[in-house]
Amino acid sequence: MGLTTEHDGRGGPFQGYETVPLLTAGSAAGAGRNGLAVLRRRTARPSRRAVVYVHCLDDSFVPADLVGWYTDRGFHFYAADLRAVSGPPGTPQAGRPGGELSRYFACLDAAVAHLHGTDAIDTVVVSAHTAGALFAALWCHARRGSQPVDALILAGPDLGPGRRRPANPVAAYDNGAPGRSSPLLSGAQRRLRRGLEIACPVLVMCPAANGQGPGGAGGLLPLSVLGALGTLAGRRATIRLGEHVTWLTLDGGLPGQAPAPAPQRRRFLDELGRWLSAYLSGQIRDQLLLSGLN
Repeated sequence: MGLTTEHDGRGGPFQGYETVPLLTAGSAAGAGRNGLAVLRRRTARPSRRAVVYVHCLDDSFVPADLVGWYTDRGFHFYAADLRAVSGPPGTPQAGRPGGELSRYFACLDAAVAHLHGTDAIDTVVVSAHTAGALFAALWCHARRGSQPVDALILAGPDLGPGRRRPANPVAAYDNGAPGRSSPLLSGAQRRLRRGLEIACPVLVMCPAANGQGPGGAGGLLPLSVLGALGTLAGRRATIRLGEHVTWLTLDGGLPGQAPAPAPQRRRFLDELGRWLSAYLSGQIRDQLLLSGLN
């Protein structure tokens, strides 16, 4: 699957993780031939809760401290690599945004179904950042009727309208022009700006302005953050995600950013624990609060 930690550049499953094959709709039972899988790292505690980390399309690692933070607090950790779902150039789904997005959704469907049906997980948190956060939000909206997850964490989501570096090394070019958003990403951003109805509580953590790039001066936020906060080109335009949404602006420490100083990373994890303790069930809340005191 190509996932690594910050400290292991060899690729593939790494120490402490298991590869868990997934079955999607239409797969033969027990076949595992569709190639979809997640990596699983179990907590040492008896637990029926887990986090599904949606591996961002332009990442090469899973943040080791985030894995440890969750497993220390009694969450099993699953990493879902959407890069393994994308079709390589020349395959039928390559260059077809709708087909590729449906494959992403099928991967997340299969992962959460495995957690509930096979691993006996009761509480599921989905965590994602940048482009992965966008796809996770759209999936939660699409599955709002069945409510398969209990909380959604979006860190530095690429919600637009600002331009960014390519999100998918396979579908990163539009008509051969480097640096332009892929049709998949652009289409997903347009869909989000029409508003979503995510059923579970949502935490959105955005990077603070650093004084560089468009909108970075005079106390204004960069365009990518303005999009996340619902302000487009200086005009108020609410981007609706759901009924229970918390927006936080943090100065560094988000997944997918350059390595942050320890205090910034600590604040990210502290805010994460505080929010989860407020929105998850009583037993989980108590354990998170006790862990935060240690």
